[in-house]
Amino acid sequence: MSAAEKAVPRQTAVRVTGRSALVMGLASLAGLAMLTWPLLLVPEAGAERVDPPFLFLALLPVILAVVLAELSEGGMDSRVLAVLGVLTAVNAVLRGMGAGTAGVELVFFLLILGGRVFGPGFGFVLGCTSLFASALLTAGVGPWLPYQMLCAAWVGLGAGLLPRRASGKAEIAMLVAYAVVAAYLYGLFMNLTGWPFLLGIGLPGISESLAFVPGDPVLENLQRFGVYTLLTSTTSFDTGRAITTSLCVVLLGPAILTTLRRAARRATVVPD
Repeated sequence: MSAAEKAVPRQTAVRVTGRSALVMGLASLAGLAMLTWPLLLVPEAGAERVDPPFLFLALLPVILAVVLAELSEGGMDSRVLAVLGVLTAVNAVLRGMGAGTAGVELVFFLLILGGRVFGPGFGFVLGCTSLFASALLTAGVGPWLPYQMLCAAWVGLGAGLLPRRASGKAEIAMLVAYAVVAAYLYGLFMNLTGWPFLLGIGLPGISESLAFVPGDPVLENLQRFGVYTLLTSTTSFDTGRAITTSLCVVLLGPAILTTLRRAARRATVVPD
């Protein structure tokens, strides 16, 4: 990467106004509530289980649609839309190639790099469109999809909010560190969508002491959830995701960052 390319400021391909930032914030809070509701729910006396409020599954896509509409209201150059379409298509194909086997997921590194170059708004949109397109491609549409889209959107959003000053090897090191943290947090949040219900039907080799207990103190349930996550995903899928994403950032990151920044200069984007 040349010195001139290193000096290119981060771009904002999707303008984030004060109102759209507020909408994204409210949507993120609503998403967190939808992920953590079992921990905060007080069940009826004598209840042995809690049923998920399926209204959430209808509300979350609506919330995401509102956020995407709000972000697009600021206007996107046709070339930015083309970049978004290309990255979404590539991510959809990459996710199908990895399929999550042993944590090998190739979708996140390009999401992080896109958010880094084009800004938090673009990263949020790319996370949503990438997971939606890949679900259609791999027949992975289900009640889990809105949660996957929201969590991936957070990954892209966070990449766009990383400090601007880093460049060269320092930038790659920062992106690798972020990729590791994002990989584990993504797995953590996605575990929350199923943990309160999966253990209720019994999982081989998993102690009932790790099951969600409706009405128990939040800290006790969180402790069970932490151990459950450590045993079921942290040491396998999440670590595989972190390693795969980090390696892709190290090996392919410099070249892809250069390519995306050249595309950013040709598109109508606003310096951050």
